Amino acid sequence: MDQINEAMAEYLAAKAPPRERMSFEEFLAWCDDTTWAEWVDGEVIILSPASLRHQMIKKLLVTVMDVFVQEYRLGLVVDAPFLVRLPERLRRGREPDIIFVRAEKQHLFREPYFDGAPDLVVEIVSPESAARDRQEKFHEYEAAGVGEYWLLDPDRQEACFYHLDAGGRYREIAVENGIYRSQAIPGFWLKVRWLWQDPLPAALEVLREIGVLSK
Repeated sequence: MDQINEAMAEYLAAKAPPRERMSFEEFLAWCDDTTWAEWVDGEVIILSPASLRHQMIKKLLVTVMDVFVQEYRLGLVVDAPFLVRLPERLRRGREPDIIFVRAEKQHLFREPYFDGAPDLVVEIVSPESAARDRQEKFHEYEAAGVGEYWLLDPDRQEACFYHLDAGGRYREIAVENGIYRSQAIPGFWLKVRWLWQDPLPAALEVLREIGVLSK
């Protein structure tokens, strides 16, 4: 544990945020490929490294979602580290765990970031990010017009799925018989229990069950 704490301290020291507030363009110039950070109204927020469990859940979801989306030519799935610049009025540059963008919106991708509201955002909650994911980002993604938001909490084994209603407010989508069916990715579904299995199911097994690969 001491070694982990020391490594964390070294990481945070090496990536200490600038003391002065900066524009989004200055933030982009300051970042590099190894920087895990977000831009919040001129302030740089350094993100803590994710746990192994967090990374494995993300890897499973990205693999399965990406194959499904490519098979049906629906758009593009991208995972962190990759910035999303929310609409200008919000002054936020966030780094979601996973985003999905429909094919017709891919012109909004810039070389270092996505400029706008993705159709789907997935955040995998950690103890360090819980308040940010459940409160700040919830309201930001809602205000930005992100069509669908998944909040996945491995510690609590809790999954919440939200979709924008006609009034632009998030409403939680019910999970029926343990299965969640996405509205942002037509035809895509998953069994929520897959996310909490130990070990996690193989991506090929999941892809066969949802019908992308032949059994």
